[in-house]
Amino acid sequence: MGIRHEGRELALKALYRIDICGGASNEDLSLFFDSFPADPRVRGFAMRIVDGVCAEIPALDTLIAKALEHWKIRRLPRIDHNILRMALFELLRVEDIPTRVTIDEAIELAKSYGDQDSGRFVNGVLDELAGRLNVKQKGEPAGAAKAE
Repeated sequence: MGIRHEGRELALKALYRIDICGGASNEDLSLFFDSFPADPRVRGFAMRIVDGVCAEIPALDTLIAKALEHWKIRRLPRIDHNILRMALFELLRVEDIPTRVTIDEAIELAKSYGDQDSGRFVNGVLDELAGRLNVKQKGEPAGAAKAE
């Protein structure tokens, strides 16, 4: 497993805990990360995602809500909601990760941690968001348009 994949898993667990507990102090997060032995690069990437998502939750949730069809954001399963937040943060703020990688990773997390429909749901919402935000080609070589 790659460093970023492991970091995303760790970040998802941290964000889920924060969501359940209604927030977390720096000390809480430090104790949380100490309970999961991981390469420092994995922890570093996870913290980058957690810090970024936590700093932008209202904005991320607003964008997610606009992309949902026939759903209210408050009805989303917490796992799916946090996967969407993480992936959207990556799409918007992490320039060195191509959109297709972010979406593929989010789908894999949804399949592993969500229910049987989570992968398809996350894929559909992220594809819609990538289109709305004009980031579908982020990280692709110039002129490399995919055949649709």
